[in-house]
Amino acid sequence: FALIILDLICAQDPALAQDMIVVPGEVSSYSIVLSPPDADRSFLHCPGANHTFGADDVDCEALREVKLFHFGYPPIMERMYADDGAELERMFRCAGETGVITSLDMVMPDPQGPSGRVDWRRVLERTLPYVDIFLPSLDELLVMLRREMPASPQAADALLSDVAAEMLGWGAGIVVLKLGARGLYLRIGARGIAGLPGAGWRERELWAPCFVPEPLVGTTGAGDATIAGFLAGVLRGQPVEAALTSAVA
Repeated sequence: FALIILDLICAQDPALAQDMIVVPGEVSSYSIVLSPPDADRSFLHCPGANHTFGADDVDCEALREVKLFHFGYPPIMERMYADDGAELERMFRCAGETGVITSLDMVMPDPQGPSGRVDWRRVLERTLPYVDIFLPSLDELLVMLRREMPASPQAADALLSDVAAEMLGWGAGIVVLKLGARGLYLRIGARGIAGLPGAGWRERELWAPCFVPEPLVGTTGAGDATIAGFLAGVLRGQPVEAALTSAVA
C-alpha cells in the first residue's frame, strides 16, 4: 500500500511526496468500506502506522510556509487519544503558534474498543483552544460527550445550538457540524478566526441544506468532500455563506 500511495502522489507531482514519512516495519493504514443498498455502511479498518503517529511527526517549522493545517480522525490514532489527548493537544498548540489556520475533523469512536473508553470531553477541552475550525458530525460529538442519542432528527436538530456553544466555550473558533442528509450547520463565536479575507466570519449561526443527487447511490467520502469544500472556501476568501455552499456542493 505504501508504494501504491507514493506512486499515485508522485504521478501528480514528485515534490508532494518528498516529506512523506516512511517507517520501516510498519504498514500503511487502510479501510475497506462495505456499502450495501438500503443499509448503513460498515468499515473494516487497519490502523497500521496511524497508531504510532505523534506530534513529533509534524514539522511545525514547515507550517510557517503554509496557510492551513488540517488533521483528521484522532479516535482511530492511538497516540492521539492516549493520556487524555496529550499528543493531540501538543500538536495543535505547536501548529497554532506558527499562525497557520488549524482545523480538526473527527470520526466515530469504537464503543467496543479503547477509543470508546476515552474521556473525549477532557480531550476536547484541552485541544479546542488551539483549533480554529472544528468539523465533527453531530452524531460523533454526541457519542464523545456521552449524551443520549436523540429519538428523531428533529430532536437532534434541537441540540445543535447548545452543542456548538459548548464547543465554542471550550475554545474553538468556528464549529461546523455535519448532519448527514440534513446538511451542514455552522456557528461562529466572538473569537472567529483572525485575518480571514471573506465577509461575515464573526458571531454567525447558519444552516445549509444538501444538494441531493438522484438517485443517491452512497455517501462514502461525503463528509471528507464537505470539509474539503468548506476549507477551500475559507482559503479562497469566500464569504461565510458561500463557503457553506461550497461545502455542501
